[in-house]
Order: sequence, then C-alpha cells, then structure tokens
Amino acid sequence: MNTQEGTTTQDGSRARDTSNDRLLHRMAAVPMMTLIIIICSHIAIPTAPLGIPITLQTLGVLLCALALGPRLGFASIALYLIMGIAGVGVFGEGQAGLPVLLGQTGGYLLGFLFCQPVAHGIIKREDGSIRGWLAIFIAGIAVHMVVFLFGVPWLHWIYSIDTKLDPMTWNQSIYYGFLVFIPGMILKSGIATVLGLWLLPSVARKIW
Repeated sequence: MNTQEGTTTQDGSRARDTSNDRLLHRMAAVPMMTLIIIICSHIAIPTAPLGIPITLQTLGVLLCALALGPRLGFASIALYLIMGIAGVGVFGEGQAGLPVLLGQTGGYLLGFLFCQPVAHGIIKREDGSIRGWLAIFIAGIAVHMVVFLFGVPWLHWIYSIDTKLDPMTWNQSIYYGFLVFIPGMILKSGIATVLGLWLLPSVARKIW
C-alpha cells in the first residue's frame, strides 16, 4: 500500500468514527432532553383563576429546540408527549393522561412540537456556525411565541365548548393565557441565552 492509499484509508476511518460518534450522541441526546423537560415540568406555580401553572417546562422545551434542532427536537418532544399520554406523570405538576392533552393546556403541549424548527432558523448560520447572544435570545422569544400561538386559541376554544366552564372572551384568553406569562418568558429566554452561549458550541460539534 502506498502512502496516498494509506492516508485515504485513515481519513475514511476517521470519518466513519466521527459519524458513529455523532449518531451515538444524537441517540443519547433525545431521551436526555426529554428527561430535562420532565424535571422542569415539575417545578410549577399555579396561576389564578384558571390554574394554568407557571413552570420551567418551556425552558426545557426551549433548550431542546436550541440544542437538538428540528428533527431531533421534534422526536424528544414526541417522546415526552407519548409518555404523558401513556400515564407517566410528566406533564406540569405531575399530571398525566390524554385528558391533559385535550384539556386547557393541550394547545401549549402541541405548540412544544411545532416550535422546534424555529430556534435553529434564527441561531444557525448557513455555514453551521452559531450566531451571538442576541440571536439566541430572540430565538427564545420566538419559540415561546409559537407555543402561545397554539396555546391561547386552544384555551379559548376549550372554554367555549365545555359546558362546565364559563365562556371566556378573547381578551381574557389573551390575558390569562399569554400576558401573565411574559415576565417568565423573558426570564427563561435570558437563562437559555446564557446556557446557550456556554453549551451550544460543544453541542453543535457533537450533534448537528
């Protein structure tokens, strides 16, 4: 074997090893982020009068979107929802079951799925590098806004069809389903920005 052939073989072996390592990291990252979301979901403060909790759940969802990207993030959130529907107490305040997904917070849970592509579209440059802190913060706000885009109309709809509940005006839905959560949204986006600046370069090399 000449020197050129040996070098080519070594390069090919390194490429395979890198590809295998990235695959293993991706396989581990999906359930790991699901676990982080579960832990965050159990840190909750109910809000009056509807009882929709303020949780760190969306911080976990945001970190998932930032770290994993559209497909892996979607898979991690899907695993989270499947576990909850199956009866594992992973939702806010340890709730579980299909009724939670069909209840007043169901729209927010669905929003967790569809917000996943948003973050990478903002923070990732065409060459794969990561933009700065402002882009990460904006991505955090954008991810939250997608969740609210699903959550608020769903909340309004549930209160309009459930005869056991008093109908809610759109102003009430927007206030109790969105406005009261704005301070938390800003705070969690800030936390995600700090964590993102610290962790994303390493995550990008291993997973993206």
